[in-house]
Amino acid sequence: MASITPFTQFSIRYKAPHLLQVLDQRLLPDEEVWLDVNAPEDMVLYIKQLSVRGAPLIGVAAAYSLADWVIQAENAGEKLTPEQVKKVAQMLRDARPTAVNLMFAIDKMIQIGSAEPDFSGARLSVIASELMNREVEMCASMSKFGAALIKDGDGILTHCNTGALAVPGMGTALGVIREAWKQGKKIHVYVDETRPLLQGGRLTTYELKREGIPYTLICDNMAAVLMKQGKIQRVLVGADRIALNGDFANKIGTYSVAILSKYHNVPFHGVAPLSTVDFNCESGQDIPIEQRSPFEVLGASGSFGKIRWAPEDSHTFNPAFDVTPVDLVESLILDTGIYETEKLKTGCLRGLKKG
Repeated sequence: MASITPFTQFSIRYKAPHLLQVLDQRLLPDEEVWLDVNAPEDMVLYIKQLSVRGAPLIGVAAAYSLADWVIQAENAGEKLTPEQVKKVAQMLRDARPTAVNLMFAIDKMIQIGSAEPDFSGARLSVIASELMNREVEMCASMSKFGAALIKDGDGILTHCNTGALAVPGMGTALGVIREAWKQGKKIHVYVDETRPLLQGGRLTTYELKREGIPYTLICDNMAAVLMKQGKIQRVLVGADRIALNGDFANKIGTYSVAILSKYHNVPFHGVAPLSTVDFNCESGQDIPIEQRSPFEVLGASGSFGKIRWAPEDSHTFNPAFDVTPVDLVESLILDTGIYETEKLKTGCLRGLKKG
């Protein structure tokens, strides 16, 4: 019988004999609760409600969910048709519209372009493992590239959460920070709280505290003052989808930070694996932006419960992401190297191939 080799990452794990689990990120930093994934429908729910988040992690989690479902069906004596597997794969693929890593991972799982795709549990578990291991490798590579830009004594601003909670591996933008700290550079991280869901305030601070990296939590509207005071030497953010011209989508508020950085001459970098580049997307105008629940703006929820501070019938605007144009970017830091603005404008991303 096919099986998935047990593994443990920071926010996803597989326990023998057949138990896929994800860390419920909604409850952090105070509660560490692991959720069982008993069916692909569970994973779709966890992705939609942000128990699982971060573009690379979403892709890997969905891939393992599909492989586990097929294996359990096989072990129960059920013979799944290719159409059944593709239908469930499409359901997972549609869980969130902006993070292209999800689409990339599911397309790998159903072996788009293959004349004879193999939908057996054994084959799907191998592909899922390859996807995860590749993400870990890419995190390590981009972290080293990015850390070379960090100087001893730098103050670094980051937005949202881009660490081991968001990826299999050490992180994207936060991976660069981790690597710089590991190299002995004395740095200080300024953490945007990242409204409306406070991924910076809840998750990035959680990771930095565990690592012992000095940090200061700020409200999103305080970044400009710190830049004016000369306390921020560099900005590092993640990405959920990168267009071929270098525009990229990231958590809402990233575009504002990029504008502030440009005005104050602070280098602004997007950090992401190659799996985040959408080779079918010409520019940021082609990136679909997810619209989320009005309640996320009307109030807040978490381990503390649920609270509403605005009138219940207030009109809201709640895009999950915004798009930063390449003109505001100092460089994109990928696992394949560092690509500066002028190089990005020549279309250099077209020549890269996803692993």
